[in-house]
Amino acid sequence: MLSPEKQLELIRQGTVEIIEEQELLKKLKEGRPLRVKAGFDPTAPDLHLGHSVLLQKLRQFQMLGHEVLFVIGDFTATIGDPTGRSETRPPLSREEVLQNARTYERQVFKVLLPERTQVLFNGEWLSGLGTEGIVRLAGQYTVARMLEREDFSKRFHEGVPIYVHEFLYPLLQGYDSVFLRADVELGGTDQRFNLLVGRDLQRSYGQEPQVCITLPLLVGLDGVRKMSKSYRNYVGLTEEPEQMFGKIMSISDELMWDYYLLLTDYRREEVESFKRELHPMEAKKRLAQYIVARYHSEESALRAREFFERTFSQREFPEEAPVIEVEKGYRQKLYELLFELGIEPSKNSARRLVEGGGLKINGQKVEDPFREIQVEQELRLQVGKKKFYRLVPKERT
Repeated sequence: MLSPEKQLELIRQGTVEIIEEQELLKKLKEGRPLRVKAGFDPTAPDLHLGHSVLLQKLRQFQMLGHEVLFVIGDFTATIGDPTGRSETRPPLSREEVLQNARTYERQVFKVLLPERTQVLFNGEWLSGLGTEGIVRLAGQYTVARMLEREDFSKRFHEGVPIYVHEFLYPLLQGYDSVFLRADVELGGTDQRFNLLVGRDLQRSYGQEPQVCITLPLLVGLDGVRKMSKSYRNYVGLTEEPEQMFGKIMSISDELMWDYYLLLTDYRREEVESFKRELHPMEAKKRLAQYIVARYHSEESALRAREFFERTFSQREFPEEAPVIEVEKGYRQKLYELLFELGIEPSKNSARRLVEGGGLKINGQKVEDPFREIQVEQELRLQVGKKKFYRLVPKERT
C-alpha cells in the first residue's frame, strides 16, 4: 500500500474540491480500509459516461485498498433529487425505480472491483425510519440552512414553489452516510450541498464527519449541458461498440480534450502532447477507441473504428456532397439549423424530421430536435436516405 501522502496525491488528481484534505490525510494514516460512499438514484435505466467519472475515482480508492459503498437510491429516487432544478422533479413509481435499479446493479462492475464493492439499496434502512424517525431527522436542520442552497434560494426569491418533501431529500441522503458510517463521500460539483449535509448529520449523531470530494460534471454530446438521459446527450456504458464510437466522434474538438482528462487514465501532460502532435480527427478516433475498449474489449474497439472509417468516412457519404459554410463556432438547435440553412422548408418539418430519426450527423442518428450543436469542425449531415451535406466551418473575418 502507498504511503498516506502518496495516496492523497493520487486521490487529489481530477477532483474539484476535497473537504477537508487534512481530515482525509488523517483517516489515511489510520492504516485501515476507508468506507468510501457514492449514491446513484436510478431515475433512468442504464449508467452512462457521466456516471463513470465518479466510478473511476471510486475504483482508484479500491486500487489503494479501500472499500466502496455503492448506494442505489431506490428510496430517494421516489422523492426526486431537486439539485439544479428550477421546478419540482416528478417522483418515479416504485416499479420504475426498481426496474432501473436492476440495470445499475448489473452495470456497475464494468468499472468497479466486485471484491471491494458493497452494492446497497437505501430503502433497506430509510423505509424503516417511520414518521417518528423522519420528524427526528428533520429536526437536525433549519429552513435557513436549506435556503443557503443555491437552487432553493433562487426558487424562493422568484416565487417558484418549493415543496416540503424536497427539503427531505438532502437529509435522507445525509442519513445514508450516518447509517453506513461513511468515511468519504463522492459526488459531482452539483452535489456539494448534499454532501455537506451528510457531514453535519454525522456530527449530530456523534460520528466523525465524512470527507467530501467533488468531481467535475461531464458535459454531454451537445457541448452545453451535463450528460444526462433527460437531455438525450449521453453515451450509455452498455451501448453497442459501433454506436458508442459514433457518438464520441460527434463531439466537438474542444469538448474532446475534456473527455480525455475525465474519462481516460492519460495524464494532463500526455493530453497536451496529443493536442500538439495529433490531427483532431485522429485524436478523436483514439479517444473513441480507448473508451470502447474500456467498456467492451480491445477487439470490439478496433472493429468499431474500422466500421466507422469504412462506413462513414469512405463508403456511405459521398465526397461530392454540397458544402455549406458557416462561421466557426456557429451554434444552433438542430431543427432551427436545418431551417436556417435551407435544408428543410419550415421549422415544423425540420422538427418532425429529427424526431422521426431522419437525421444523421457523422453517421450517428440524432433524434432530439432541441439538441444544440456547435460547428467547430466539418460535420457530415445525412437528411433522409438521399440528401447529404458537408457543414464546413470558416474562420471569422
